[in-house]
Formats: sequence, structure tokens, C-alpha cells
Amino acid sequence: MPTLSVIIPAYNERANLTELFDRLAAVLSEIDYEILVVDDDSPDGTASLARSIAQQNARVRTLQRVGRTGLSSAVVEGMLATSSPYIAVMDADMQHDEAILPEMLNTLKRDNLDLVIGSRNISGGSMGEFASHRVALSQLGRRLSRAVCRAELSDPMSGYFMVTRAYLQEVVHSLSCIGFKILVDLVASSRRPVRFAEVAYTFRNRHHGESKLDVVVGLEFLELLLDKMIRGWIPVSYLIFSMVGALGLVLNVVIVYVFLRLGSASFEVSQAAAALVVIALNFFINNRLTFRSTRLRGVRMWHGLLLFYLACSVGLVFNLAAAHGFRSFGLAWYFASFAGTVVGSVWNYLMTSLFVWRIRRRRQARLQVTREAAYQAAPIATFDR
Repeated sequence: MPTLSVIIPAYNERANLTELFDRLAAVLSEIDYEILVVDDDSPDGTASLARSIAQQNARVRTLQRVGRTGLSSAVVEGMLATSSPYIAVMDADMQHDEAILPEMLNTLKRDNLDLVIGSRNISGGSMGEFASHRVALSQLGRRLSRAVCRAELSDPMSGYFMVTRAYLQEVVHSLSCIGFKILVDLVASSRRPVRFAEVAYTFRNRHHGESKLDVVVGLEFLELLLDKMIRGWIPVSYLIFSMVGALGLVLNVVIVYVFLRLGSASFEVSQAAAALVVIALNFFINNRLTFRSTRLRGVRMWHGLLLFYLACSVGLVFNLAAAHGFRSFGLAWYFASFAGTVVGSVWNYLMTSLFVWRIRRRRQARLQVTREAAYQAAPIATFDR
């Protein structure tokens, strides 16, 4: 069993793998290590290249995920598919300095820690030639992460760290596996103070490819923070679904107003037209944002839109029935209206998540799927050695 497993989530990183493996071999020559490349079925053949290298290099293994996406879940599956007592996580884009890995491992062992983080924000570390707006975003993320982390991390946005197997097993059942910032997830999931240290390094320029940072990545980070704050009492995806629905209600009123003011349509026609537009808009926003990990494309997207219309139509019936029932019990109209809206939104969320996007949204169920997939993949990864 290797002492150290280096987990490399690599999507469309084929161009970097050979050089990265050579660099790791040079700095880890005195450590019994293995490399596990976790690839989400990259179209550029990242997994195929890693597998071909693995046939010649017994230290390399490959875990190719099909039908599953997401950096955090890829990292967790990779960590669970190994048996090493120490696990490092680093990107494949050559921006993380592999030379500090031995120091990270020595620090982790010597001080009996849970976690050692490669930090760009302590003495001796640097963001390198990182663009100023990216530095500002990183610092904003650092401040926001304090709301959920019980540790004063200098660089919580770092994707470069090393963790013990014991700590991983302690927190794995509480992980959210949302977005890109797995380090925040690991620290925020602990029910006790985390024993950690930081090792400085300079962030390097990307050798190949493009940054994956976009608006959705930022929203995923906010979703992660929200999920850690509410501790799973309410599915965070339901909150986002509800916010999209609230936006739709506002837009519905605007469309009806425009129809009535600028057109000759009746209120009923205006309301029906607004509902058709808003339901479609809600579907496309939820497909891109709320359920992005199982986003529908092509023909499946249009089929999903029809099912979404059907589910929301039934939800509207439940909304009206519930509101009428609460009103008949003597509740004020605004309370009855709110209760009806909640009933309708819960119905819409449950039905569309089950039958449109076909996912289970309970966090524990999602994590169970991740664990089972990792355990099933372990024999395949061993075969690729």
C-alpha cells in the first residue's frame, strides 16, 4: 500500500499529464506514492492517455467517470478509491508547485495534523501573475468562507492540500460535494477544530488550456456556503429552485402589465401568456443552474420542458386548492396565498427533480451514490495499473 496518493482531477488536461507525472516522479523519489487521475470523460482523451501511461507506470492509476460531473465529487471519489493513509489533491494544469509535496507530508506526519494546505497568502507564498480581478475574487471567497469554516485559513480557496485518511473518514458523510472548492467543504464539515498547517508556494501560470472560472463556479461556491450554513435541514437546491420561482413571479406580473397596457388582450389571455413564458424561463434557468450537474441537452431538454410544463400545471392546481383550503379555515388571504405557494413549489420541486432531471436531492443519498461509485471503480483503477 502506498504511503501517499496524489489525486489529480483532470478534465481536458491531456497536454499536461506527461510533464506533470515526470515532475512528481522527481520530487517524490524517496516516497512510496501513487497517482490517481480522475477524469469526467474528457472529450480530448485525457483518460485514454492516463490509461496508456498507467500500462507502463505502475504508480499511475485512472478513474474515468461517465455520466457524472463536478470537481468536488471527482476528488471525493478519487480519495475513496485509494487506501493510502495520506492523500494529496492537486490540479493537472501545472499551477501548483509539486516541489512542496514532501514538506507537506513531513509536516502532516510530524505534527499529527489533519490537513496541510498549500497557501499563496502566507509569508513566502504568492499569487504569481494571477490577474488582479482573480486575486480580488479569491480574497472575497476567503472572507465569505469564514462564515462556515472553524479555522482561520489564509487560503481557503486553495485547491492544493494534503489530508489524512482518518480525517477524511471522519467528515466524508457530511460533505456537500458541491462546486469546485472541496477544501472549504472538508474544513466546514468538521464538528471539531481542525488541526492544520500551511506551506507557502507560488502560484504558477497555466501551461495549457483555459481557466474554468465563470459565473456558475461563483454561484456554486455560494451554494456550498449556504449548504454548510443550513446543515442539510433544507436541500439547498430547493432554496435555489424557490428563488428562481420568485423571480418568475415578478416577471409574470411585469408581462401581464405590459400586455394589458400595450395590447388589447384580456386579463385571462395575458395571464396565460405570461404563465407559458415564465414556466419556460424557469425551466431553462433551473436546467442551467439548479440542476446543472444533470443538465438536459438536445432532444432530452425539450422532452424535459414538456414534463416541466405538466408538473407545474399540476402544481398550480395544488397551489390553488391549498390556498382555498387555508382561506376557508379563516386565515388571512396573504397567509393562505403564501401557504398555497409553498405547497405548489414543493410539489414542483419534488416532481421535476425526480422526473425531469431524475436526481435524488437528499444530501446523504447523493453522498452514498458517490461512495458506491468510488468503491465500484476501485477494481477498475487497479486493473489500469
